[in-house]
Amino acid sequence: MLTVRDVLDLDVVRAGAPEVLAGAEALSSPVRWVHVAELKSLAGLLEGGELVLTTGLAFEDSAADAARYLGELAAAGAAGVVVEITAQRPQTAAALRQAAQDAALPVVLLTRRIRFVEVTEVVHRLLVSGQLAQLERARQVHETFTMLSLENAPPEEIVARAAELMGAPVVLEDVAHLVLAFASAGVPASELLSGWAERSRLVHYREETARAGAAGWLQTPVGLRGQRWGRLVVPAPGGPAGADGDGAMVLERAGQALTINRMAERDQRELGHQARAGLLHELRRPGALEEAEALARAAALGLAAAPVYLPVVFRLSRRPGEEPIEVQRRERALLDMLHSVLANARVPALAASLQAGALGLLVAVPARQLEDPVLERLCGQLAEQTSVDWAVGVGRGRPDLLAAAAGLDEAAHVAESAAGLGSAAGLGGSRRFYRSADVRLRGLLSMLRDDPRAAAFADAELAPISQDAEALDLLMHYLESGGNKAQLARNGYLSRPTLYAKLARLQEKLGVTLDDAESRTSLHVALLLRGLRS
Repeated sequence: MLTVRDVLDLDVVRAGAPEVLAGAEALSSPVRWVHVAELKSLAGLLEGGELVLTTGLAFEDSAADAARYLGELAAAGAAGVVVEITAQRPQTAAALRQAAQDAALPVVLLTRRIRFVEVTEVVHRLLVSGQLAQLERARQVHETFTMLSLENAPPEEIVARAAELMGAPVVLEDVAHLVLAFASAGVPASELLSGWAERSRLVHYREETARAGAAGWLQTPVGLRGQRWGRLVVPAPGGPAGADGDGAMVLERAGQALTINRMAERDQRELGHQARAGLLHELRRPGALEEAEALARAAALGLAAAPVYLPVVFRLSRRPGEEPIEVQRRERALLDMLHSVLANARVPALAASLQAGALGLLVAVPARQLEDPVLERLCGQLAEQTSVDWAVGVGRGRPDLLAAAAGLDEAAHVAESAAGLGSAAGLGGSRRFYRSADVRLRGLLSMLRDDPRAAAFADAELAPISQDAEALDLLMHYLESGGNKAQLARNGYLSRPTLYAKLARLQEKLGVTLDDAESRTSLHVALLLRGLRS
């Protein structure tokens, strides 16, 4: 964009010793064209944005005529006027100086003679080259975002390209001011996203690309008119150079690409799910994030700061012969319901899919003693609103977000164990969630039950009595009593001689001594595996 100041800085103009008589604060006005005119009135001849070159013949020595002339130029929207008056015409220069005192546009006096034709040639060449550069820039931006649209690029890539083209940070947020994607452009993420929702709410939404708010953030809406689902924001007071022109174009094209991709494949919830899932997986990857950045990014997605973060995993129950697409459908239904319940219960949490059939949560809890009440309320409301079957595993609460995210592995193990055991294994079907202390050895064995090596071990241990239901029942009761024969006799209403005789026959069939602790452990593990498999 060529301005009045740029024209005055040209060598051909500086040769005339330019003196700004008025409008110094408007020297940044853009120049659309240069017009040489000596007519007394230019009314109707200008379209706005022209820099007029004249020798002052239109007003000569009359200050009143000079004031009228300058007023007409201002009314026509001229960018400014450059008047060449040499030392041989002092009265004309005086008239111009007097009229310029009340002028509303830049008025420049040249006291040395220059060639106006050289000025017009240079300026017009600059204007044309600038227009060609703008066209080339527009073509580049158009092709960039068209390709991203055709490739169905994810929001993160579109936002990153916009930030790269603008040289400034760009944030994509939804209508609730939650950050769906961002590109920091060298700004630390913890600084860029700190208190994002609160800061963003101060910048009112605009239906067109514009600056808004006290900070002057540049923004553009995303989505079809009447169905806006977010906006792109450049959260910088000044923004990049040319932000109101070139930057606005880049931001608009990025917004259009996001809208097209949304129409083709995604809905608003999908974008939120992807943002949360991406962050959750980054949190679990050792060394991927610093605690400060993790907290800032989690807060931008709705996970408020808290004294304790609790890792929780929902594991969908298995269904024989179920197709993967059906598992995905049930998982999405549970995730959507989970987000709804979290919002209604006002429980801050980061929830996303971990893997097929498993959902991970990081729940912000106000205090350790409130862990169980929060989980009871959450799981209870879920149970009331959905028919999807699941088991819930809970890890240890941590004061650090990254440490809590690492605990999702423990919670997943517990959930997997609980899903495989159920009330038949003695966990109690009324429990809404489980911890490691609840599943213990049974939890480990539930994860090994489909391992052929574990099956072979159990079959080998119990082979001599595998078809003898009475012997299997006696062995289980004996092991559950801790090998206490007197207690087993009382509980089974048997005389000791009778019990001892039965145990002797059982030992003989098994070929091991039941007094040996390791033998009892092996047999007990084999019986538990047999029960889980059946």
